[in-house]
Amino acid sequence: MMMEQTLFTELRPLYETTKENPNEIRLRIRMRDLIEPDVLRRAVDLAMQRYPYFLVQLQKKGGEYIFAENHRPVVISDSLHGMELNTAQSNYHMIAFCRQDNWIVLDIFHGLTDGTGAYELVRTLLYYYCSERYHVTLKRDGIRLLGDEISPEEWNDPVANRTDLPIPPRMEMSDALNLITAAGIEADLQKTVYSVKIDESEFMRFNLDNDGSPGTMVALLFSRAVAALYPEAKETIRIALCVNQRRALHAPLAHHSLVGGAMLEYKEEMRDWPLEKQGTAYRGMVFAQTEEEKVLSGVASGAAISRMILSKESDEERRAVAGYIGSLANKVLTATVSYVGKANYKEAEQYIRDFRTWTSPPSNGILIEISAVNGHFTLDFLQTFSNPLFVNAFLKELDDNGIVYDMQDVSDIELANIRLPWHADSSAAGR
Repeated sequence: MMMEQTLFTELRPLYETTKENPNEIRLRIRMRDLIEPDVLRRAVDLAMQRYPYFLVQLQKKGGEYIFAENHRPVVISDSLHGMELNTAQSNYHMIAFCRQDNWIVLDIFHGLTDGTGAYELVRTLLYYYCSERYHVTLKRDGIRLLGDEISPEEWNDPVANRTDLPIPPRMEMSDALNLITAAGIEADLQKTVYSVKIDESEFMRFNLDNDGSPGTMVALLFSRAVAALYPEAKETIRIALCVNQRRALHAPLAHHSLVGGAMLEYKEEMRDWPLEKQGTAYRGMVFAQTEEEKVLSGVASGAAISRMILSKESDEERRAVAGYIGSLANKVLTATVSYVGKANYKEAEQYIRDFRTWTSPPSNGILIEISAVNGHFTLDFLQTFSNPLFVNAFLKELDDNGIVYDMQDVSDIELANIRLPWHADSSAAGR
């Protein structure tokens, strides 16, 4: 298998990455017991051999960036601050691990993969780590392990060479309600994450009673919370619910970052409806927007952006294109909800006590990351500001609907920076 990878779907996340907003995924896993460093080292080494397409270094060849083979060990640091990716400190990898007490943390460039791909890697890591740490024989079913054949479908970008994608329709969307402007908190620049835990079985029962699913229900409850705060607002309350594009692409094994979005609008005429009818409406919006042809139209739009970036010669021009596209997207969104699906870390899940998914929140305000691990949903409210106004409004919706929750903690968002050639200098970790 050729180890040199031409970039395509990776281009937009690469050129959108800044020191202030590193485009990376941070998965934080709190285990039952203290981490054994030597066991973790062996588990990481075994797991990374299974994912050679993540063992890469960003290089330039013929004027274009590529991912080249990188045989250096993936670094494990002993502080949860992490380290800067794509530097000597991280052995020039776009991935690193860190550990402290009973926490294991994975940092990976979001252009390399998305939550679905990162979950696969963690599933493999936990298999190896827990097997040795707890002297048990775990079932191998559904876990990618060293020695498996790595098929071309796992390696190849399913978008780069598609010539049969539909022509995406021109879409004109009204501006969405901007949370920061609405709340008057433009000066609040402290990036903060609020973590809320909900019992999985109770929340799923609530979803079934109200024709919802975890992603659509969180989006709906957040929409209701925002509407309660700003009942007179003229702008649209519009939530983007992340959509896995693999099914529409018929590429279930692809490791790439393949995330689209369904736009959920909290329409004026819906606001007096009972919750169940609102849930049905949101589910209907998702169903309509996740039909194969609609998802492929979104893929085509993303491919067009990649080609537009490639059409520019300088990094500066390419960054300007990516930044402009990002600003347009933020104008039409109130918030984003992301749910990969139940983590299903198999038998290793019994050793997990807490699980968090972090990434950079959009500049317009809030990203809600939903994780489902070991019988609980964890909702991470990732904000570009510290004000708890919207979290509190969401929690009131939970209270009003009899949903029991536990506010886990509040902390600064800390993400590993990614040093890129156009970054003149960079600190050890993004905050």
